[in-house]
Amino acid sequence: VQLVESGGGLVQPGGSLRLSCAASGFTFSSYAMRWYRQAPGKERELVAIIRSAGGIINYADSVKGRFTISRDNVKNTVYLQMNSLRPEDTAVYYCNARRASDNYWGQGTQVTVSS
Repeated sequence: VQLVESGGGLVQPGGSLRLSCAASGFTFSSYAMRWYRQAPGKERELVAIIRSAGGIINYADSVKGRFTISRDNVKNTVYLQMNSLRPEDTAVYYCNARRASDNYWGQGTQVTVSS
């Protein structure tokens, strides 16, 4: 099983980034996918979730209206479009796949929002 995040980097406040998470080794379409983030000295927090069929999506209040989660069950990839980025969005962003007792994590990608 592999989850490989990409797309992180340094961006100015107000800018945008698109994170991708490529999955392999399991039936991607059957798993709910989540993006988490962890800032230095803080606990890991849930940012967004998209259910297996893509019909149910939820966001943390802190990112509502700015971030969009989506998935492509043909490409086995989940995305996080991040707009209007703020310095407080700076964190390592992790991709997570979960179904029943299965719980898989990617290695994370760093997002830094700074002028």
